[in-house]
Amino acid sequence: EGEGVKAEHESLKSRRGRRFWLKVSEKGGLSVYGLGRFPVNLYKEQWTKLLAMADEIKTFMKEHDGQLKTKE
Repeated sequence: EGEGVKAEHESLKSRRGRRFWLKVSEKGGLSVYGLGRFPVNLYKEQWTKLLAMADEIKTFMKEHDGQLKTKE
C-alpha cells in the first residue's frame, strides 16, 4: 500500500467511533457523513442558506410532527 492509501485507511478507521464527520469533496463541496448510507453534499453557499433556515426548519418540524417519521 502507498502512504496515501494507508493514511486514508487510518483516517477512516479513526472515524468509526465518531457519529458524524465532515470532509471537503473532490469538487469543493462540504460532505457530512454519518447521517445515512450516503453523505450529504452541498456547496458552501448552500450550507449557509440551509443553516440560516434552522429556526424555520425546527418550527416546520414541530408543526408537522405527526406526519414526520423517525428513523430508528
